[in-house]
Amino acid sequence: MTIYNLGSINADYFYRVPHIVSPGETLAAMSLTKGIGGKGANQSVAMMNAGASVVHIGAVGSDGNWILEQLNRLGLQTQRISISDYATGHAIICVADDGENAITLFPGANQNISQKHIEASLANIGSDDWLVLQNETNNTVFAAAFAKKRGARVAYSAAPFDINAVKEMLNKIDLLAVNEGEAKAVMDALGADEPSDIPVPMIMRTLGKQGAELWIEGEHICVQGMNVKAIDTTGAGDTFFGYLLGQLSLGVNAKKALNLANAAAALKVTKPGTADVIPKLEEVRAFMA
Repeated sequence: MTIYNLGSINADYFYRVPHIVSPGETLAAMSLTKGIGGKGANQSVAMMNAGASVVHIGAVGSDGNWILEQLNRLGLQTQRISISDYATGHAIICVADDGENAITLFPGANQNISQKHIEASLANIGSDDWLVLQNETNNTVFAAAFAKKRGARVAYSAAPFDINAVKEMLNKIDLLAVNEGEAKAVMDALGADEPSDIPVPMIMRTLGKQGAELWIEGEHICVQGMNVKAIDTTGAGDTFFGYLLGQLSLGVNAKKALNLANAAAALKVTKPGTADVIPKLEEVRAFMA
């Protein structure tokens, strides 16, 4: 069983700031660090660290060789990451002393992945597999339709949020992952009263510090947030999603998978960085113990 992830890959530039900058304000950063990010890369590392077999499908520019080297060091399969004529996607991330963040994103190569590359990368996908998608790459609808024809299940993170993109994906997905604001926007657009009214078999809604909820096969499962000192919340939602799907793909029951995902996300926010500091399964289990 394999999880294929058509996902973004970014170079993340972290600027530590005293507070999130206001409109018109010039603010001096206290430090700068560089790392690997992008919703797709974060989710792939989280799913891999949760024990799943993951194939990442994506693209970087010729300036992104260091990213491929680092992803390989982390243990992620990168054979399906192509070298694009476009620059590698990157994010400017300002992280405040209270752990909150503000992000400016340049998509770059992430929005220039060809259908031919996607088809070749998904040549072996089947009914035992998952395809993961989000809104930071192009050709998501094409990839979802291709995977469904092969009998695979499709998981979709509705971020960065675009209600038109969500509507286009709803009849092609088996798992919808949203945060609280995204869930409300989807419900408002569909005239739904509750997340469970959204016509998708499984729905995951993260609630930040308050925890998360999962609707699956008519069951509603909740988990409370864990009390930790947040250093950097970047990638917490990706860690949560990745651990949840990674564990579900291994046949772990939904409640246990949700609790493990909750702990993984809580542990993640105690460290600065993104993909390179997503905790491994043994770290999460030790943290829970």
